[in-house]
Amino acid sequence: MGISPTQLIILLVIVMLVFGTKRLRNIGSDLGSAVKGFRKGVEEEPEDKEPEQITTAENASTSPQNKEEKATAKRPTDTDV
Repeated sequence: MGISPTQLIILLVIVMLVFGTKRLRNIGSDLGSAVKGFRKGVEEEPEDKEPEQITTAENASTSPQNKEEKATAKRPTDTDV
């Protein structure tokens, strides 16, 4: 039920004919560097850093006081980004 070695060789030849060896090499190196970057990012994740907790006093001082302030607050648009 699996793929025999002969079928695998035929499949690889067809893929090489369609994409070309140069493009396959580029795809392989790009995929390898992406996996390496992902692994490096996972390893560098800081474990000792705790999320900051916001107290209710800080929330009260930074939040708008009424509905008018919420409505007139500047919101970023696509052009601001």
